[in-house]
Amino acid sequence: MRPGFTPSLSISDRVTHQRESRNTFSLSTGNIIGSGIFISPKGVLEHSGSVGLALIVWVLGGCIAALGSLCYAELGVTIPKSGGDYSYVTEIFGGLVGFLLLWSAVLIMYPTTLAVIALTFSNYVLQPVFPDCVPPYMATRLLSTVCLLFLTWVNCSSVRLATRIQDVFTVGKLAALGLIIVVGLVQICKGNYEGLTPHVAFEFSRTPSVGQVALAFLQASFAFSGWNFLNYVTEEVVEPRRNLPRAIYISIPLVTFVYTLTNIAYFSAMSPEELLSSNAVAVTFGEKLLGMFSVIMPISVALSTFGGINGYLFTSSRLCFSGAREGHLPSLLAMIHFKNCTPIPALLCCCTATIVILCIGETHNLINYVSFINYLSYGVTIAGLLYYRWKKPKLYRPIKVNLLVPVTYLMFWAMLLGFSLYSEPVVCGVGLVIMLTGVPVYFLGVHWKSKPKCIYDFIGGCPLQSWLSKIEVIPISDADRAESPASPISSLVYRSRYPRAISSLVIPAWVIERQTLLPVIVVIQ
Repeated sequence: MRPGFTPSLSISDRVTHQRESRNTFSLSTGNIIGSGIFISPKGVLEHSGSVGLALIVWVLGGCIAALGSLCYAELGVTIPKSGGDYSYVTEIFGGLVGFLLLWSAVLIMYPTTLAVIALTFSNYVLQPVFPDCVPPYMATRLLSTVCLLFLTWVNCSSVRLATRIQDVFTVGKLAALGLIIVVGLVQICKGNYEGLTPHVAFEFSRTPSVGQVALAFLQASFAFSGWNFLNYVTEEVVEPRRNLPRAIYISIPLVTFVYTLTNIAYFSAMSPEELLSSNAVAVTFGEKLLGMFSVIMPISVALSTFGGINGYLFTSSRLCFSGAREGHLPSLLAMIHFKNCTPIPALLCCCTATIVILCIGETHNLINYVSFINYLSYGVTIAGLLYYRWKKPKLYRPIKVNLLVPVTYLMFWAMLLGFSLYSEPVVCGVGLVIMLTGVPVYFLGVHWKSKPKCIYDFIGGCPLQSWLSKIEVIPISDADRAESPASPISSLVYRSRYPRAISSLVIPAWVIERQTLLPVIVVIQ
């Protein structure tokens, strides 16, 4: 695709375009507030060494996320394409860098994040059933898998249904955290805030190194991850130039405020030692302060993480869809349901990868892997913002943030990754290796166009490929053109003679004709 060329896709090649201001806010907030606030407090406190420094890490983590979200708001309205980091980096730096981000995201980043959230859901649901011990390994994995399969089915069935679930559970998340905050504030009003006084809060169990503080920031960043996910569904947002920045400006400060108060509430009820020894921080908090009503807490957290799984499934599947549409992933993942306009193969791919990850690794190690790769992709994308300004200074930008915003973010980003790499070279090194394994894959699978005939014969001989070959070509209907009048790109509709049993499948593909990219769909009648 030509640099700076952002096609307006035909209505048939899009997923449903129906996220309004309220939905964008709930998706943004719902993606950020997931399992992180119920898992990361333990990791942040462990690496920071004191309550006071842990609270500072939470506040600064929110400020850094706010700086990053401002940069992404500019990118989102300047390059209005779904796919987030991947689409922006591909547009700015070219295919290889974009593919590496896509590769690491699809291979580990999003499946691992989904696995962590699903495990948190299972642990909190099962905690009342196993009050005196850790829930069994197989039970947590089985319940996580059932939850993933159910929400994958929901997202395959209807974009609107998935959106409504997200709206409802976003309210549930805020209610759960609101309960923790209110109970904590009641404790403080009763005078139970000894652990929060400055001389106690900054008593270090051990003096943390700079590298340990950097790891504390990585743990906090996991709780804030998702602040950029609205950029993955830009094409589905109504009036993105208005609603995208608005949702970002509201959600990030709100989440930072809620997270800080939640941690203050935790520390008003638990000592640092109690928090570090807890397997479910919110459950321990409820048992200490809510008495017979403590069962409310695991239910509330389970509802919160349930909504988080739904949001991550929605956005990660759109990343797979965007990558396949650009030719960087198998075209199978660019299929969408004809009636529901949902990317079913991409959703199934995300679900399958997450189930595999569920059986691998321990939660806090997974968070460190994911956080390092996350921050690496954030920095590359925001560096691309500066390069794009230099490369195309006259390009119209509906939003243009102050230069200090990306520069400040990148300075913090460089220090954080540098100290993290020094402190945990193995964990961070694994993240880098995973990303770099995409280099040979890109050159063999994407860049290498003149492959031997035997490879094409093998691909052409598969049942799906031979099935797709039996098609007729007719012009796109006037109705579709009327729904997408601004599209400058010609469109074709393929109709097959195959039976109605599979009448709901649409297969987008890219066809080159006179050096112009044509969005093409396959409609099965």
